Amino acid sequence: MERKKVAVLGASGYTGSELLRFLLVHMEVEVTHVTAEKHAGKKLSNVFPHLSEYLNLELNSLDADSVPIDVEIVFAALPHGKSAKIVSALYGRDIKIIDLGADFRLSRGRYEKWYGEHPCPELIDEAVYGLPEINRGEIKNAKLVANPGCYPESSILGLAPLLNEGLIENDSIIIDSKSGVTGAGRSPSLDSHFCEVNEGVKAYKIGEHRHIPEIEEVLSDYSGQDIKVVFSPHLIPMNRGILSTIYVRLTKDCTTSELLNLYKEHYAREIFVRISPEGVYPSTAHVRGSNFCNIGLRVNDGNNTAVIVSVIDNLVKGASGQAIQNMNIMMGWDESEGLSGPPVFP
Repeated sequence: MERKKVAVLGASGYTGSELLRFLLVHMEVEVTHVTAEKHAGKKLSNVFPHLSEYLNLELNSLDADSVPIDVEIVFAALPHGKSAKIVSALYGRDIKIIDLGADFRLSRGRYEKWYGEHPCPELIDEAVYGLPEINRGEIKNAKLVANPGCYPESSILGLAPLLNEGLIENDSIIIDSKSGVTGAGRSPSLDSHFCEVNEGVKAYKIGEHRHIPEIEEVLSDYSGQDIKVVFSPHLIPMNRGILSTIYVRLTKDCTTSELLNLYKEHYAREIFVRISPEGVYPSTAHVRGSNFCNIGLRVNDGNNTAVIVSVIDNLVKGASGQAIQNMNIMMGWDESEGLSGPPVFP
């Protein structure tokens, strides 16, 4: 059977690199078009030497008209505000689109509050939020999927089972998340310079991070309640990975064992969510390079609170791997195709 042709727009970033790494071992697709504004005209191997024996296409400028007519699947790995216009130009084609940016994750009101005027509001209602563990049915029939943000993904997966059972007091959710430096992207920046991040841990954008509305909106829609969170992101001097420690107040007395069984049952059919045994808490080292989310938890005896620890690789389950998973669902393929490799350790 002929493989489906794929385009990766914004292929020169960390997310683009990971997309290519997974697509190159995918049995159903062939990458035929790649773009990168700053590297247009260069061979992909000049930007990513580690891929030189696998794919050596020339990088093109970002232009909807240059995307070949036979391309059937497009990944847009572009900064916020850049995806919407290219998606609008491609949307009329017989094509599937997975946007890894923020342009279609939020309702119009929330988007404009946090990002400003939306460049393509007419497509907001056409987009499906791309988190299979809560939205698989809609993803299956979607033409345009908005891939989740990395912080929201780790947070939502950590909270969904408890919210589904009405076990959390809505105003009690505190999320403390720590991310590797690749979350800041590949473009040079003083904030992610080696000497600025090495040997230090820092909090940033407390109460004003743009992933707050995404977490709140998705959890509110999922639970049917008005969910508010206190979210504090931190930058950790490591390459990749997100660890979210989530603190909640429970609506009734539960034991650690009972909640772990609830999580195991909730995610029993989810191949990329793994629940840690009692007394074991996940590490980012145990999901590195993979599409897994590992979750552990503990109930604090006597004060009716629980702590959930959720870890993902921000570049994989938090971005490119999740995008591949969404593509597989949209195309009716095995959901794990191209993603079945184990994590990299150490």
